Amino acid sequence: MDMIADILLAAGALGAGFYCFVLSRRLSTFTDLEKGVGGAVAVLSAQVDDLTRTLSAAQSAASDSSVSLEGLTTRAEDVARRLELMLASMHDLPGDPDPPAPQESAEPMFFRRPGAGGSR
Repeated sequence: MDMIADILLAAGALGAGFYCFVLSRRLSTFTDLEKGVGGAVAVLSAQVDDLTRTLSAAQSAASDSSVSLEGLTTRAEDVARRLELMLASMHDLPGDPDPPAPQESAEPMFFRRPGAGGSR
């Protein structure tokens, strides 16, 4: 009986050792930097860095555009004020006192030329 117990205990130990070996291989593949989760984490980390740089560049461009747009808006408001002032001053100008009256022609618009043959 002791012999059977020792054989079963050795078989169990060998089975546990084989299981640990397989588990070790799977974990090394799992944490491999090129194929496993480690590689995915490295790729995601690089993408986060790229997105952070892109976001900071976009924020900088938006800030510059905002400053430029604010300046252009100020200029447009100044020009609009000047145009309104010019239009208001145009209303103060005297109009044409005697606008030319449309002349009526004494001749009819359609007439026959003398000597033109009336029949065809």
